[in-house]
Amino acid sequence: MRQIDHFLSGGASFAPKRTSDVFNPSTGQVQAQVALGDQAVLDAAVANAQAVQPKWAAMNPQRRARVMFKFKELIEKNMQSLAEMLAAEHGKVVDDAKGDIQRGLEVVEFCAGIPHALKGEYSQGAGPGIDVYSMRQALGVGAGITPFNFPAMIPLWMAAPAIAVGNTFILKPSERDPSVPNRLAELFLEAGAPEGVLQVVHGDKEMVDAILDHPGIAAVSFVGSSDIAQYVYSRGVASGKRVQAMGGAKNHAIVMPDADLDQTVNDIMGAAYGSAGERCMALPVAVPVGEETAERLREKLIAAIDKLKVGISTDPEAQYGPVVTAIHKQKIENWIQTGVDEGAELVVDGRGFSLQGYEEGFFVGPSLFDHVTTDMSAYKEEIFGPVLQIVRAKDFEEALELPTRHQYGNGVAIFTRNGHAAREFAQRVQVGMVGINVPIPVPVSYHSFGGWKRSAFGDHNQYGMEGIRFWTKTKLVTQRWPDGGAGDSAFIIPTMG
Repeated sequence: MRQIDHFLSGGASFAPKRTSDVFNPSTGQVQAQVALGDQAVLDAAVANAQAVQPKWAAMNPQRRARVMFKFKELIEKNMQSLAEMLAAEHGKVVDDAKGDIQRGLEVVEFCAGIPHALKGEYSQGAGPGIDVYSMRQALGVGAGITPFNFPAMIPLWMAAPAIAVGNTFILKPSERDPSVPNRLAELFLEAGAPEGVLQVVHGDKEMVDAILDHPGIAAVSFVGSSDIAQYVYSRGVASGKRVQAMGGAKNHAIVMPDADLDQTVNDIMGAAYGSAGERCMALPVAVPVGEETAERLREKLIAAIDKLKVGISTDPEAQYGPVVTAIHKQKIENWIQTGVDEGAELVVDGRGFSLQGYEEGFFVGPSLFDHVTTDMSAYKEEIFGPVLQIVRAKDFEEALELPTRHQYGNGVAIFTRNGHAAREFAQRVQVGMVGINVPIPVPVSYHSFGGWKRSAFGDHNQYGMEGIRFWTKTKLVTQRWPDGGAGDSAFIIPTMG
């Protein structure tokens, strides 16, 4: 049985006291065991990170950028093997796994320009002979706690900005698919980073709590469910850390009567069912405006679902693969039953899906609900699976209110040909990321990612300049160079007049 250990500076190792099974979701079989670390493992990682951090931060940013350039080249060179490794543990198809890696790689590319992003501000002559300037400095040791659904992208979203600005970084990935994070750490070392700059520790709640409580960790970034995000934020802040914690989502697709329905259905299908719906930026709720739009949308969705191909992660013709674990499969199927019990119309039932030759795999077929209402718990909560719900709205105002009033506020999309409606929607909707005829509005790497309400806790978004601000602290310097003459002592607060 393959063993997956922590990736620590100097190759330090700890005999694991506990392990967790890593499955192949396509077959349902255990393929590896990952070590679950404890306080001693984390203490060693923090000590390594603290030892190298001052030297790493003192390196001029252009040299750190060169490491990022080399890291980017190595990821590109190893794209196929990384994608296959990711797909084998997560279950998403290989092409989707490449997309996972590519979106993380784009943040690495952004961080290759870190010298520009770290420039401060300067005011000459702020007072008589006085200049004021600012500088951005690293916090020290940062940590990231990442989910199973994007084992490459989200670690890179966190680690690349944190490290580029001069911090060292400890990554605690999901124990469900831990191999790619380890491999990325190996590649970063190969790119020229000193040992200890990026380390990987594996674990469960015990390791999460140790990270949140550790006095040597200055900041923590987290992505996961909203309840855990709130817990991480509260506990981390209570221990004096800077924390950003991204939570769950229930993203809506508003379909206006004038939308290009064929294109809209194509977009919704990919956004709702791609990666088996295991995305915080999936589109699990379609909101057609008007009964005629709803009937047309429903008809086209049923036809599209009938053509959808579910397969193993290595099948090049499959559009999505299995979900990550048997437990998660059961959870999704329980939500489908809840929707039925609550009175929604189950138009397409994905339960009981079986793939010949892979009967033990964790597959869930595409499901479609219609006539879902806002009082149903299956609407209120995140299902995180290949389940699409239709919530009918009588007009634009009702459609606008649905995502605005929902407890989550991660992403939303509107499909329309009407520029005024799109502009009005984008201005008024209470959601952090908006797509206009774009089904998954994840911002490009030089902007930033972040939701509202219970989708995000903390004051800074991820990556882009928001990420730079999160992983640095600002120092302001007010300077004067006297000409040698003695001045009077001042006993009042100095002014610049």
